[in-house]
Amino acid sequence: MEKILVLEDDLALSAGLCFELDSAGYLTVAAYNCQKARQLLSGERFDLALLDVNLPDGNGFDLCREFKARQPELPVIFLTANDLEADVLRGFDMGAEDYVTKPFNMQILLRRVEVALRRVGGAPAAPQADRWSDGWLTLDFSALTAVRGTEKLAITPNEYKLLKYLTEHAGQILTRQQLLDRLWDSGGNFIDDHTLTVTMNRLRAKIEDDAHPYIKTVRGMGYIWTGGKA
Repeated sequence: MEKILVLEDDLALSAGLCFELDSAGYLTVAAYNCQKARQLLSGERFDLALLDVNLPDGNGFDLCREFKARQPELPVIFLTANDLEADVLRGFDMGAEDYVTKPFNMQILLRRVEVALRRVGGAPAAPQADRWSDGWLTLDFSALTAVRGTEKLAITPNEYKLLKYLTEHAGQILTRQQLLDRLWDSGGNFIDDHTLTVTMNRLRAKIEDDAHPYIKTVRGMGYIWTGGKA
């Protein structure tokens, strides 16, 4: 049974996290500040750490650095209300496996915990239908992760929807209307044509460079996933 350190100063959220993780078959140990987390890590061995960033007596980034120095293989997932891109990238630079912003869906968090543990423990890989990779860009739609080269990318839910639909129909022209239909979210919020253009441009800036053009614009029609081929 994998043991997870849950460092969260919001007592209600901490209790909820521990309950859900315990129910999923993990063993959780709660800490509410940096001092307690340090004490726990010095005396116990954990399989994964969930770290809040803003804490009463410090921050999760500093703790992550300390934890990784002591136990480099320890997977870390940050939980925070800070969704600034600079903070997300800083978390990944610290060696974190993932960065989850509040509020979050518990089922998605559980899946990300599962994936982080699988990477370290060597459990069976996710079905290939939920992954796309050409060796440089790797997209995992189950874990909601994207890596370009050695860089972990911050991808939004709508961008993942686009990527999954594009990769599932590689080489086919997908019209703007088809893509707009995919971006109609579960809450029924309408995504307009301008938003599609902005989202697509932002996505291409994240995943592409001069040597790796993944999405081709077909003027007046839509887009094609080319798979990195010019």
